[in-house]
Amino acid sequence: MAQKQVRRFSRERPPPRETRVRVLQNTTSIDKSGRAFVPFAVDVRFGDEWQDDLAGCVYRGSGEIFVKRGDSYRPAAFLLGKNVEPVAGVCEAAKARS
Repeated sequence: MAQKQVRRFSRERPPPRETRVRVLQNTTSIDKSGRAFVPFAVDVRFGDEWQDDLAGCVYRGSGEIFVKRGDSYRPAAFLLGKNVEPVAGVCEAAKARS
């Protein structure tokens, strides 16, 4: 016997039809601390058009993931509801030396 799906009204955004992750550059960048990272973006599609949903970076050596919120980057645990503070200097490429 098939179960009926219960539809409830919610003010939450419905889940996207499709999600994709884009790596934004082919090479790693180096931050002010000398650590290598790769920036990424997550896009979602609800209808026919893709929309930017979130941006961030992944650190190669440690695997740490940071996501952008406003003008700062926080550990990815922020997306799981954890109360984590922004981390200064992450996901920002150091200026090239001349």
